[in-house]
Amino acid sequence: MPDPGPSPTLSAPSAPPAPSALPTPSAPTSLSSPSSPSFLAGVLRGPTGLGTSGLFPSRREEPAPDPGRAPVREPAAGRAVPGLYHHPIAEPDPARVAEVSRRIKDWAVDEVDLFPDEWEGHFDGFSVGRYMVACHPDAPTVDHLMIATRLMVAENAVDDCYCEDLGGSPKGLGGRLLLAHTALDPLYTTPEYEDGWADSLHADAPRRAYRSAMEHFTAMSTASQADRYRHDMARLHLGYLAEAAWSETDHVPEVWEYLAMRQFNNFRPCPTITDTVGGYELPADLHAQPAMQRVIALAGNATTIVNDLYSYTKELDSPGRHLNLPVVIAEREGLSERDAYLKAVEVHNDLMRAFEAAAAELAAACPVVTVSRFLRGVAAWVDGNHDWHRTNTYRYSLPDFW
Repeated sequence: MPDPGPSPTLSAPSAPPAPSALPTPSAPTSLSSPSSPSFLAGVLRGPTGLGTSGLFPSRREEPAPDPGRAPVREPAAGRAVPGLYHHPIAEPDPARVAEVSRRIKDWAVDEVDLFPDEWEGHFDGFSVGRYMVACHPDAPTVDHLMIATRLMVAENAVDDCYCEDLGGSPKGLGGRLLLAHTALDPLYTTPEYEDGWADSLHADAPRRAYRSAMEHFTAMSTASQADRYRHDMARLHLGYLAEAAWSETDHVPEVWEYLAMRQFNNFRPCPTITDTVGGYELPADLHAQPAMQRVIALAGNATTIVNDLYSYTKELDSPGRHLNLPVVIAEREGLSERDAYLKAVEVHNDLMRAFEAAAAELAAACPVVTVSRFLRGVAAWVDGNHDWHRTNTYRYSLPDFW
């Protein structure tokens, strides 16, 4: 069922966060290096450990999940890719995980009729509640977490149903994506044709999910945050089309070409809304700065290669050839599967270090509270994304390369 009660439109945080809740960037001259471990820990991730929850005054206790519901069964902790540069996270709040999991399934079943009964295991195995709670530790309420959760599920539905596992195909993909995109970026047309377009938003599960998720998102975001998200979703759809075109022509791209495609076909729309989910706004002019765009792009690129590495065996077991970074490196650089995979790990590590260095440099150069908070939120998303891939043994297993 839908979330109870409307959520207020977000214009600004209801109260400014206490100074202790956010790192205060020091002047660059006081730093030994903007990429030093202590600087990164303070600016990107903030304080952690026992007793630090009070440093996040925007966070509120949530009601306990309905005791009549069966508890959500989360996957056992999995193994991290050996040699992968990553940061462990605290275990996501189980009460929040259970509540988000309950709400998202109600939304998927009752509000948007997202999947037939035979796909229920696939939906449950996605463990999206754990995923989003891990990625957004600063979300003030479950309502805020649900913004990201609906959008994530909708994006996954489009990917599966239009592009990949559950009936997707490269043939005709451009037309399907264009019509789905109008659920995010509405059509403005004449009255004679408006009803036909409006009816089309209910025509299939991906469009129903996009339409509903976007309506919930815009109810709690500013206009600039919504427009930012539409832009990043257009980037994502362009990446889908490039990959589909290569599939139709049986083209294996050069490694740099593949990485260019992955800068578009990646997780970028998810961390870019971290301020909306956190209940504040990074002003549009600061978000648009080239230095901030570089940080967001590097975060998206690193997290997407994480997906390539953890989904490697799953894709090898699927029909046809799936492009991922290890496959492309093996083909283009003449390496064995093992050596190509290990090189892909190093590519990820280089991207992660570049992301952290760029974020630290930006925080030092622009000591603004919302900038520091946004950078910390993006870093939390990067860490949470890795942890979900590591723990989701329903979907992923590692190759036997070590």
